[in-house]
Amino acid sequence: MPSTLYTATDILTYLPHRYPFVMVDGVTSLDPWKSIGSFKNLTLNEEFFQGHFPGQPVMPGVLILEAMAQTASLLVSISHRNFPEACPEGIPVEVFNDALAFFASCDKVKFRRRVCPGERLDMSVTALHQGTRGWKVQAFAEVEGKRAAQAEITATFINTKSLAGQAKA
Repeated sequence: MPSTLYTATDILTYLPHRYPFVMVDGVTSLDPWKSIGSFKNLTLNEEFFQGHFPGQPVMPGVLILEAMAQTASLLVSISHRNFPEACPEGIPVEVFNDALAFFASCDKVKFRRRVCPGERLDMSVTALHQGTRGWKVQAFAEVEGKRAAQAEITATFINTKSLAGQAKA
Protein backbone atom coordinates (compact mmCIF):
# COMPACT_ATOMS: atom_id res chain seq x y z
CA MET A 1 0.00 0.00 0.00
CA PRO A 2 1.51 3.39 -0.98
CA SER A 3 2.36 5.85 1.77
CA THR A 4 0.12 8.84 2.34
CA LEU A 5 1.51 12.19 1.13
CA TYR A 6 -1.50 14.18 2.32
CA THR A 7 -3.77 12.98 5.14
CA ALA A 8 -7.49 13.49 5.69
CA THR A 9 -6.70 16.50 7.89
CA ASP A 10 -4.48 17.99 5.17
CA ILE A 11 -7.20 17.46 2.57
CA LEU A 12 -9.58 19.70 4.51
CA THR A 13 -7.20 22.60 3.86
CA TYR A 14 -7.35 21.99 0.10
CA LEU A 15 -11.02 21.09 -0.48
CA PRO A 16 -14.05 23.23 0.40
CA HIS A 17 -16.11 20.09 1.17
CA ARG A 18 -16.91 18.97 4.72
CA TYR A 19 -18.39 15.87 6.34
CA PRO A 20 -20.34 14.00 5.16
CA PHE A 21 -19.37 15.07 1.66
CA VAL A 22 -15.58 14.69 1.74
CA MET A 23 -14.94 11.68 -0.51
CA VAL A 24 -11.13 11.52 -0.23
CA ASP A 25 -9.23 10.28 2.84
CA GLY A 26 -5.66 10.55 1.57
CA VAL A 27 -3.36 11.38 -1.32
CA THR A 28 -0.81 8.70 -2.24
CA SER A 29 0.94 10.22 -5.26
CA LEU A 30 1.33 13.58 -6.92
CA ASP A 31 3.00 14.83 -10.07
CA PRO A 32 2.14 18.53 -9.72
CA TRP A 33 -0.26 19.86 -12.34
CA LYS A 34 -0.24 16.47 -14.14
CA SER A 35 -1.53 13.55 -12.06
CA ILE A 36 -2.60 12.45 -8.59
CA GLY A 37 -3.54 9.28 -6.71
CA SER A 38 -5.92 9.19 -3.76
CA PHE A 39 -8.10 6.86 -1.72
CA LYS A 40 -11.35 6.64 0.23
CA ASN A 41 -11.73 4.05 3.00
CA LEU A 42 -15.32 2.84 3.04
CA THR A 43 -17.02 1.75 6.24
CA LEU A 44 -20.55 0.61 6.92
CA ASN A 45 -21.00 3.87 8.88
CA GLU A 46 -21.05 5.94 5.66
CA GLU A 47 -24.47 7.60 5.53
CA PHE A 48 -25.15 6.56 1.93
CA PHE A 49 -24.83 2.85 2.78
CA GLN A 50 -27.83 3.11 5.13
CA GLY A 51 -30.25 3.50 2.22
CA HIS A 52 -28.26 2.25 -0.80
CA PHE A 53 -29.21 -0.61 -0.35
CA PRO A 54 -30.35 -2.05 3.01
CA GLY A 55 -28.93 -5.56 3.30
CA GLN A 56 -26.81 -5.10 0.15
CA PRO A 57 -24.86 -1.84 0.72
CA VAL A 58 -23.26 -0.39 -2.42
CA MET A 59 -21.55 2.98 -2.91
CA PRO A 60 -23.69 5.01 -5.34
CA GLY A 61 -22.02 5.53 -8.71
CA VAL A 62 -22.58 9.27 -8.54
CA LEU A 63 -20.51 9.35 -5.33
CA ILE A 64 -17.71 7.39 -7.00
CA LEU A 65 -17.76 10.10 -9.69
CA GLU A 66 -17.69 12.74 -6.95
CA ALA A 67 -14.68 11.06 -5.32
CA MET A 68 -12.84 11.14 -8.65
CA ALA A 69 -13.83 14.79 -9.17
CA GLN A 70 -12.63 15.73 -5.68
CA THR A 71 -9.34 14.00 -6.48
CA ALA A 72 -9.06 16.15 -9.62
CA SER A 73 -9.80 19.25 -7.55
CA LEU A 74 -7.04 18.24 -5.15
CA LEU A 75 -4.60 17.99 -8.06
CA VAL A 76 -5.24 21.63 -8.92
CA SER A 77 -5.46 22.94 -5.35
CA ILE A 78 -2.32 21.21 -4.04
CA SER A 79 -0.37 22.12 -7.19
CA HIS A 80 -1.52 25.76 -7.02
CA ARG A 81 -0.56 26.20 -3.36
CA ASN A 82 2.60 24.13 -3.19
CA PHE A 83 4.05 24.13 -6.72
CA PRO A 84 3.06 27.44 -8.39
CA GLU A 85 6.38 27.60 -10.26
CA ALA A 86 5.43 24.43 -12.17
CA CYS A 87 2.09 25.80 -13.43
CA PRO A 88 1.58 24.84 -17.09
CA GLU A 89 2.96 27.32 -19.59
CA GLY A 90 0.43 29.88 -20.74
CA ILE A 91 -1.72 29.60 -17.61
CA PRO A 92 -1.19 32.35 -15.03
CA VAL A 93 -1.18 30.69 -11.61
CA GLU A 94 -3.29 33.60 -10.29
CA VAL A 95 -6.29 32.15 -12.17
CA PHE A 96 -6.64 29.66 -9.32
CA ASN A 97 -6.59 32.26 -6.52
CA ASP A 98 -10.00 32.30 -4.79
CA ALA A 99 -11.36 29.82 -7.35
CA LEU A 100 -13.58 26.77 -6.90
CA ALA A 101 -13.84 23.93 -9.38
CA PHE A 102 -17.35 23.01 -10.52
CA PHE A 103 -18.47 20.00 -12.58
CA ALA A 104 -19.02 20.95 -16.21
CA SER A 105 -19.42 17.50 -17.76
CA CYS A 106 -18.73 13.79 -17.41
CA ASP A 107 -18.04 11.72 -20.50
CA LYS A 108 -17.16 8.10 -21.18
CA VAL A 109 -18.46 7.12 -17.73
CA LYS A 110 -18.38 3.40 -17.04
CA PHE A 111 -19.05 1.46 -13.86
CA ARG A 112 -17.30 -1.91 -13.77
CA ARG A 113 -17.90 -3.37 -10.29
CA ARG A 114 -19.76 -2.75 -7.04
CA VAL A 115 -17.96 -0.82 -4.29
CA CYS A 116 -18.92 -2.03 -0.82
CA PRO A 117 -18.26 -1.31 2.88
CA GLY A 118 -14.86 -2.46 4.10
CA GLU A 119 -13.20 -1.73 0.77
CA ARG A 120 -10.70 0.94 -0.14
CA LEU A 121 -11.50 2.93 -3.27
CA ASP A 122 -8.27 4.02 -4.99
CA MET A 123 -8.49 6.86 -7.50
CA SER A 124 -6.06 8.07 -10.13
CA VAL A 125 -6.50 11.25 -12.16
CA THR A 126 -4.44 12.52 -15.09
CA ALA A 127 -4.85 15.93 -16.71
CA LEU A 128 -5.83 15.72 -20.38
CA HIS A 129 -6.41 19.44 -21.05
CA GLN A 130 -5.48 22.40 -18.87
CA GLY A 131 -6.83 25.87 -19.46
CA THR A 132 -7.50 29.10 -17.63
CA ARG A 133 -11.25 28.46 -17.41
CA GLY A 134 -11.40 24.71 -17.10
CA TRP A 135 -9.69 21.34 -17.10
CA LYS A 136 -10.45 17.93 -18.52
CA VAL A 137 -9.11 14.86 -16.72
CA GLN A 138 -9.11 11.10 -17.15
CA ALA A 139 -10.17 9.48 -13.88
CA PHE A 140 -10.13 5.88 -12.71
CA ALA A 141 -11.38 4.25 -9.51
CA GLU A 142 -10.25 0.79 -8.42
CA VAL A 143 -10.72 -1.65 -5.57
CA GLU A 144 -7.88 -4.11 -4.94
CA GLY A 145 -6.46 -3.37 -8.39
CA LYS A 146 -9.75 -4.05 -10.19
CA ARG A 147 -11.39 -1.20 -12.10
CA ALA A 148 -14.59 0.01 -10.43
CA ALA A 149 -15.28 3.11 -12.55
CA GLN A 150 -13.78 5.45 -15.09
CA ALA A 151 -14.70 8.80 -16.60
CA GLU A 152 -13.47 11.87 -18.39
CA ILE A 153 -14.44 14.79 -16.17
CA THR A 154 -14.47 18.44 -17.17
CA ALA A 155 -14.50 21.16 -14.52
CA THR A 156 -14.73 24.90 -14.77
CA PHE A 157 -13.14 27.33 -12.33
CA ILE A 158 -15.21 30.12 -10.85
CA ASN A 159 -13.79 32.89 -8.71
CA THR A 160 -15.45 32.82 -5.28
CA LYS A 161 -15.42 36.61 -5.08
CA SER A 162 -17.63 36.78 -8.18
CA LEU A 163 -19.91 34.15 -6.61
CA ALA A 164 -20.31 36.36 -3.54
CA GLY A 165 -21.42 39.20 -5.81
CA GLN A 166 -23.99 36.95 -7.50
CA ALA A 167 -25.44 35.91 -4.15
CA LYS A 168 -26.09 39.53 -3.19
CA ALA A 169 -27.80 40.34 -6.50
